[in-house]
Amino acid sequence: MTEQLPQSQAEVQALTRLAGDEFAGAVDGIAAIHRAISDRVFAAVRLGVGPAAAPVKVVHDAITDSVYAAVGGTGFVVGEVASAVQITGVTAPSRTVWGAGILAAIQGLIGDTLEDEAPILSSPMTFRVDGAPVPPEEFAAHVPVPTTRLVVLLHGLVETEHSWRLGNRPTYGERLEDDLGYTPIFVRFNSGLHISENAAQLSALLTRLVDSWPMPVHEICLIGHSMGGLVMRSACHQAEESGQEWVRSVRQVVCLGSPHLGAPLEQFVHYASAALDLLPETRPLSKLLRRRSAGIRDLRQGSLVDEDWRDLDVDTLRARAVREVPLLAGVDHYFVTTTITHSPKHPLGLIIGDGMVLTGSGSGRGRTRRLDFDAVNGLHIPGANHFSLLNHDAVYDALHGWLTSAPRRARQVDTLWP
Repeated sequence: MTEQLPQSQAEVQALTRLAGDEFAGAVDGIAAIHRAISDRVFAAVRLGVGPAAAPVKVVHDAITDSVYAAVGGTGFVVGEVASAVQITGVTAPSRTVWGAGILAAIQGLIGDTLEDEAPILSSPMTFRVDGAPVPPEEFAAHVPVPTTRLVVLLHGLVETEHSWRLGNRPTYGERLEDDLGYTPIFVRFNSGLHISENAAQLSALLTRLVDSWPMPVHEICLIGHSMGGLVMRSACHQAEESGQEWVRSVRQVVCLGSPHLGAPLEQFVHYASAALDLLPETRPLSKLLRRRSAGIRDLRQGSLVDEDWRDLDVDTLRARAVREVPLLAGVDHYFVTTTITHSPKHPLGLIIGDGMVLTGSGSGRGRTRRLDFDAVNGLHIPGANHFSLLNHDAVYDALHGWLTSAPRRARQVDTLWP
């Protein structure tokens, strides 16, 4: 309890201070929009009435500037005062489902800047048991019966390990533990960091886990939702290049709705932020969009390695080449896609896919880029959405079959291109 209270206090204080800072920043943005619009209006008025408009503009600007400064300052003061309030007997937000969800959303949006601004809110990647972080060396002590088969589950952008319990149903990890004897390991990470940075952390954690496991690890199955699938692939690539032992135990890599070839929403925001920067009235909105995290930016083309972002202008409109990371040799790779329509070839399904990822990107099949997924190792679920893949009976049935090495049968997989 003596350790828990300081952690709780630190997180609550950091959250309230961040809320105050963000409120003040939002007020500044609104003020900038107001000033840009009023400048344009007064310029038009000046054409009609001449210099007589100048005194009115001076008064208008002085009043509005003072109002916005007062409102923004109030938000900052409220945040500072609230952050100083002593709170006792409250569980740290990161240890609760709702608090972890709030932190995950903040990390997903601006997680790469939190390390400097509010490090307590930018937690490193950890294994979690009932919401609490557990060091890899101690994880086996939290498992009723450790086994030689591990299933590691990685969530996606702005999610947590609790996201796998969608609909309050048993998770894939829990079902695989009951049915096939796998030991489930749930991971939580700051999804605002670069995918390659999170991958390096995952590789380091798995190295420590396998080295300290009470018995030899014969099989590792990696299951990732959305961004989690990209982090897994990057971690395997880094581990293979550096000769890490844990990657030799990987038998299956399962990607659920992962944007291997990029996510259209991030691509749209990238160009929209540049367009909004052209006018002073919309420039604050451009600045807001350009605050999006490194993790989100990596989703533009599915960037998995440091070379894709290091020393590059992140806001350039020129399409940059990304390094194509091959699938891990000797490992079974599986993918699951879905569309909100019953066919991925429906016009609406072609445009928005599952709401976040297009079918071609999720299956690694594009017009100019392609991954070597075996078509029989894919599953398409019609009439669902991106987040349905976190907990879906059809996905679990496929997982069960893939992990039991059941005789393969061709599945109907709809892709955008042959």
